[in-house]
Amino acid sequence: MNMLKKIKISLLAIGLFYVPLQASAWGIIGHRVVGQVADYYLTAKARKGVQSVLGSETLAMSANWPDFIKSDTAFNYLSSWHYVNLPEGLDQKGVFNFLETEKTANIYNKIPEMVATLKSSKSTAAEKKMAMRLLVHLMGDLHQPMHTARKDDLGGNKVTVTWFGQKSNLHRVWDEQLVDYQQLSYTEFAAAVNHPTAAQLTEWRAASLKQDVYESYMLCNKIYATTKADDKLSYRYNFDYADALYTQLAKGGVRLAALINAIYK
Repeated sequence: MNMLKKIKISLLAIGLFYVPLQASAWGIIGHRVVGQVADYYLTAKARKGVQSVLGSETLAMSANWPDFIKSDTAFNYLSSWHYVNLPEGLDQKGVFNFLETEKTANIYNKIPEMVATLKSSKSTAAEKKMAMRLLVHLMGDLHQPMHTARKDDLGGNKVTVTWFGQKSNLHRVWDEQLVDYQQLSYTEFAAAVNHPTAAQLTEWRAASLKQDVYESYMLCNKIYATTKADDKLSYRYNFDYADALYTQLAKGGVRLAALINAIYK
Protein backbone atom coordinates (compact mmCIF):
# COMPACT_ATOMS: atom_id res chain seq x y z
CA MET A 1 0.00 0.00 0.00
CA ASN A 2 1.49 3.34 -1.01
CA MET A 3 1.92 6.17 1.46
CA LEU A 4 -0.83 8.38 -0.05
CA LYS A 5 -3.39 5.59 0.26
CA LYS A 6 -2.37 4.98 3.88
CA ILE A 7 -2.84 8.67 4.68
CA LYS A 8 -6.29 8.69 3.05
CA ILE A 9 -7.38 5.64 5.06
CA SER A 10 -6.06 7.19 8.28
CA LEU A 11 -7.91 10.43 7.65
CA LEU A 12 -11.11 8.54 6.92
CA ALA A 13 -10.79 6.58 10.15
CA ILE A 14 -10.24 9.78 12.12
CA GLY A 15 -13.23 11.37 10.44
CA LEU A 16 -15.51 8.44 11.22
CA PHE A 17 -14.46 8.59 14.86
CA TYR A 18 -14.68 12.35 15.12
CA VAL A 19 -18.14 13.05 13.70
CA PRO A 20 -20.23 11.40 16.45
CA LEU A 21 -18.27 13.19 19.14
CA GLN A 22 -19.08 16.57 17.63
CA ALA A 23 -22.77 15.82 18.24
CA SER A 24 -22.22 15.22 21.95
CA ALA A 25 -24.23 17.43 24.29
CA TRP A 26 -22.02 18.92 27.01
CA GLY A 27 -19.25 17.06 25.19
CA ILE A 28 -17.69 13.97 26.69
CA ILE A 29 -16.08 15.82 29.57
CA GLY A 30 -19.21 17.70 30.65
CA HIS A 31 -21.40 14.62 30.77
CA ARG A 32 -18.81 12.72 32.76
CA VAL A 33 -18.56 15.60 35.23
CA VAL A 34 -22.30 15.35 35.90
CA GLY A 35 -22.03 11.59 36.42
CA GLN A 36 -18.99 11.95 38.68
CA VAL A 37 -20.65 14.60 40.84
CA ALA A 38 -23.78 12.45 41.12
CA ASP A 39 -21.73 9.47 42.30
CA TYR A 40 -20.55 11.50 45.30
CA TYR A 41 -24.14 11.97 46.56
CA LEU A 42 -25.48 8.42 46.12
CA THR A 43 -26.83 6.67 49.19
CA ALA A 44 -25.53 3.20 50.00
CA LYS A 45 -28.76 1.66 48.67
CA ALA A 46 -28.60 3.69 45.49
CA ARG A 47 -24.97 2.79 44.90
CA LYS A 48 -25.88 -0.87 45.22
CA GLY A 49 -28.80 -0.36 42.84
CA VAL A 50 -26.62 1.35 40.24
CA GLN A 51 -24.07 -1.47 40.43
CA SER A 52 -26.84 -4.05 39.98
CA VAL A 53 -27.78 -2.30 36.72
CA LEU A 54 -24.45 -1.12 35.33
CA GLY A 55 -22.03 -3.62 36.86
CA SER A 56 -18.53 -2.14 36.89
CA GLU A 57 -19.56 0.74 34.61
CA THR A 58 -19.61 4.01 36.55
CA LEU A 59 -22.17 6.78 36.12
CA ALA A 60 -19.44 8.94 34.61
CA MET A 61 -18.51 6.31 32.03
CA SER A 62 -22.13 5.52 31.17
CA ALA A 63 -22.99 9.17 30.62
CA ASN A 64 -22.00 9.42 26.95
CA TRP A 65 -23.54 6.20 25.65
CA PRO A 66 -26.65 7.99 24.25
CA ASP A 67 -24.36 10.18 22.14
CA PHE A 68 -22.04 7.37 21.09
CA ILE A 69 -24.95 5.42 19.56
CA LYS A 70 -26.19 8.34 17.45
CA SER A 71 -24.37 6.87 14.45
CA ASP A 72 -26.61 3.76 14.66
CA THR A 73 -29.85 4.47 12.79
CA ALA A 74 -31.68 1.96 14.99
CA PHE A 75 -31.54 4.60 17.73
CA ASN A 76 -32.77 7.54 15.64
CA TYR A 77 -36.00 7.58 17.65
CA LEU A 78 -33.99 8.91 20.61
CA SER A 79 -32.90 12.11 18.86
CA SER A 80 -35.63 14.39 20.24
CA TRP A 81 -35.17 13.06 23.77
CA HIS A 82 -32.04 15.19 24.32
CA TYR A 83 -33.82 18.55 24.48
CA VAL A 84 -37.09 20.42 24.67
CA ASN A 85 -37.64 23.39 22.35
CA LEU A 86 -39.29 26.26 24.19
CA PRO A 87 -40.67 29.44 22.59
CA GLU A 88 -39.16 32.73 23.68
CA GLY A 89 -40.90 35.09 26.09
CA LEU A 90 -42.42 32.56 28.49
CA ASP A 91 -42.72 33.18 32.21
CA GLN A 92 -42.60 30.31 34.71
CA LYS A 93 -46.30 29.53 34.31
CA GLY A 94 -45.91 29.59 30.54
CA VAL A 95 -43.01 27.12 30.67
CA PHE A 96 -44.93 24.80 32.99
CA ASN A 97 -48.03 24.93 30.76
CA PHE A 98 -45.95 24.22 27.68
CA LEU A 99 -44.34 21.20 29.32
CA GLU A 100 -47.73 19.84 30.39
CA THR A 101 -49.24 20.11 26.91
CA GLU A 102 -46.29 19.29 24.62
CA LYS A 103 -46.69 15.68 23.48
CA THR A 104 -43.61 15.36 21.26
CA ALA A 105 -41.02 13.06 22.82
CA ASN A 106 -38.61 15.37 24.66
CA ILE A 107 -36.23 15.53 27.58
CA TYR A 108 -38.97 16.53 30.04
CA ASN A 109 -41.43 13.73 29.33
CA LYS A 110 -38.79 11.01 28.81
CA ILE A 111 -36.85 11.37 32.07
CA PRO A 112 -39.85 10.11 34.13
CA GLU A 113 -40.15 7.14 31.76
CA MET A 114 -36.54 6.17 32.47
CA VAL A 115 -37.22 6.43 36.20
CA ALA A 116 -40.31 4.23 35.84
CA THR A 117 -38.35 1.61 33.86
CA LEU A 118 -35.71 1.46 36.58
CA LYS A 119 -38.34 1.13 39.31
CA SER A 120 -40.35 -1.59 37.57
CA SER A 121 -39.82 -5.22 38.55
CA LYS A 122 -41.04 -6.13 35.05
CA SER A 123 -38.16 -4.37 33.27
CA THR A 124 -35.44 -6.61 31.87
CA ALA A 125 -31.78 -6.15 32.75
CA ALA A 126 -31.13 -4.74 29.27
CA GLU A 127 -34.03 -2.27 29.57
CA LYS A 128 -32.77 -1.10 32.96
CA LYS A 129 -29.22 -0.65 31.71
CA MET A 130 -30.40 1.46 28.80
CA ALA A 131 -32.70 3.48 31.07
CA MET A 132 -29.89 4.20 33.54
CA ARG A 133 -27.53 5.32 30.78
CA LEU A 134 -30.23 7.55 29.32
CA LEU A 135 -31.17 8.98 32.72
CA VAL A 136 -27.57 9.96 33.45
CA HIS A 137 -27.20 11.54 30.03
CA LEU A 138 -30.55 13.33 29.89
CA MET A 139 -30.12 14.90 33.32
CA GLY A 140 -26.84 16.28 32.02
CA ASP A 141 -28.50 17.55 28.83
CA LEU A 142 -31.27 19.19 30.84
CA HIS A 143 -28.72 21.41 32.58
CA GLN A 144 -27.06 22.48 29.34
CA PRO A 145 -29.11 25.65 28.77
CA MET A 146 -29.12 25.45 24.97
CA HIS A 147 -31.12 22.22 25.29
CA THR A 148 -34.11 24.36 26.31
CA ALA A 149 -33.64 26.77 23.39
CA ARG A 150 -35.54 27.77 20.26
CA LYS A 151 -36.78 25.43 17.56
CA ASP A 152 -36.26 27.94 14.73
CA ASP A 153 -32.48 28.11 15.19
CA LEU A 154 -32.10 24.44 16.22
CA GLY A 155 -31.15 25.26 19.79
CA GLY A 156 -28.53 27.82 18.76
CA ASN A 157 -26.94 25.60 16.11
CA LYS A 158 -27.83 28.19 13.47
CA VAL A 159 -26.44 31.10 15.50
CA THR A 160 -22.96 31.38 13.99
CA VAL A 161 -20.19 32.81 16.16
CA THR A 162 -16.43 32.45 16.41
CA TRP A 163 -14.68 30.90 19.39
CA PHE A 164 -11.13 32.21 19.74
CA GLY A 165 -11.13 32.95 16.02
CA GLN A 166 -12.52 29.58 14.92
CA LYS A 167 -15.92 29.33 13.24
CA SER A 168 -18.50 27.84 15.58
CA ASN A 169 -22.11 28.22 16.70
CA LEU A 170 -23.79 29.08 19.97
CA HIS A 171 -24.88 25.52 20.71
CA ARG A 172 -21.42 24.09 20.17
CA VAL A 173 -19.84 26.74 22.38
CA TRP A 174 -21.99 25.56 25.27
CA ASP A 175 -21.86 21.85 24.40
CA GLU A 176 -18.10 21.61 24.20
CA GLN A 177 -15.93 24.64 23.77
CA LEU A 178 -16.63 26.45 27.02
CA VAL A 179 -16.11 23.18 28.91
CA ASP A 180 -12.96 22.22 27.00
CA TYR A 181 -11.48 25.70 27.51
CA GLN A 182 -11.18 24.96 31.25
CA GLN A 183 -8.48 22.36 30.45
CA LEU A 184 -9.54 19.92 33.15
CA SER A 185 -10.09 16.17 33.14
CA TYR A 186 -13.59 15.14 34.17
CA THR A 187 -12.40 14.08 37.63
CA GLU A 188 -10.55 17.37 38.13
CA PHE A 189 -13.59 19.27 36.87
CA ALA A 190 -15.98 17.44 39.19
CA ALA A 191 -13.71 18.11 42.16
CA ALA A 192 -13.49 21.79 41.20
CA VAL A 193 -17.24 22.43 40.89
CA ASN A 194 -18.62 20.11 43.56
CA HIS A 195 -18.82 22.64 46.38
CA PRO A 196 -22.52 23.50 46.81
CA THR A 197 -23.58 25.11 50.06
CA ALA A 198 -26.02 23.33 52.35
CA ALA A 199 -28.72 25.77 51.20
CA GLN A 200 -27.98 25.03 47.54
CA LEU A 201 -28.15 21.29 48.11
CA THR A 202 -31.55 21.63 49.77
CA GLU A 203 -32.86 23.89 47.01
CA TRP A 204 -31.53 21.82 44.11
CA ARG A 205 -32.81 18.54 45.49
CA ALA A 206 -36.27 19.94 46.23
CA ALA A 207 -36.80 21.37 42.72
CA SER A 208 -39.28 19.62 40.45
CA LEU A 209 -38.34 18.53 36.94
CA LYS A 210 -40.41 21.47 35.64
CA GLN A 211 -38.35 23.82 37.77
CA ASP A 212 -35.16 22.27 36.43
CA VAL A 213 -36.32 23.03 32.89
CA TYR A 214 -37.37 26.56 33.83
CA GLU A 215 -33.98 27.37 35.38
CA SER A 216 -32.15 26.18 32.26
CA TYR A 217 -34.58 28.17 30.13
CA MET A 218 -33.89 31.35 32.10
CA LEU A 219 -30.14 30.93 31.62
CA CYS A 220 -30.78 30.17 27.95
CA ASN A 221 -32.67 33.47 27.63
CA LYS A 222 -29.72 35.34 29.14
CA ILE A 223 -27.35 33.65 26.69
CA TYR A 224 -29.55 34.67 23.74
CA ALA A 225 -29.73 38.24 25.04
CA THR A 226 -25.97 38.58 25.38
CA THR A 227 -24.72 36.50 22.45
CA LYS A 228 -25.59 37.55 18.92
CA ALA A 229 -24.88 36.07 15.50
CA ASP A 230 -21.29 36.66 14.33
CA ASP A 231 -20.09 37.61 17.83
CA LYS A 232 -16.40 36.99 18.42
CA LEU A 233 -16.24 35.00 21.65
CA SER A 234 -13.09 34.45 23.67
CA TYR A 235 -11.67 35.38 27.09
CA ARG A 236 -14.48 37.74 28.10
CA TYR A 237 -17.17 35.17 27.33
CA ASN A 238 -15.45 32.64 29.55
CA PHE A 239 -15.16 35.27 32.30
CA ASP A 240 -18.87 36.09 32.00
CA TYR A 241 -20.18 32.53 31.93
CA ALA A 242 -17.69 30.21 33.65
CA ASP A 243 -19.49 30.42 37.01
CA ALA A 244 -22.83 29.61 35.36
CA LEU A 245 -21.20 26.66 33.62
CA TYR A 246 -19.79 25.34 36.90
CA THR A 247 -23.16 25.72 38.65
CA GLN A 248 -25.07 23.91 35.90
CA LEU A 249 -22.69 20.95 35.95
CA ALA A 250 -22.79 20.68 39.74
CA LYS A 251 -26.56 21.15 39.83
CA GLY A 252 -27.04 18.45 37.21
CA GLY A 253 -24.99 15.98 39.25
CA VAL A 254 -26.77 16.71 42.52
CA ARG A 255 -30.19 16.38 40.93
CA LEU A 256 -29.24 13.20 39.10
CA ALA A 257 -28.18 11.67 42.41
CA ALA A 258 -31.46 12.78 44.02
CA LEU A 259 -33.44 10.98 41.29
CA ILE A 260 -31.39 7.79 41.61
CA ASN A 261 -31.59 7.89 45.42
CA ALA A 262 -35.38 8.16 45.16
CA ILE A 263 -35.52 5.12 42.87
CA TYR A 264 -33.65 2.94 45.36
CA LYS A 265 -34.89 4.40 48.65
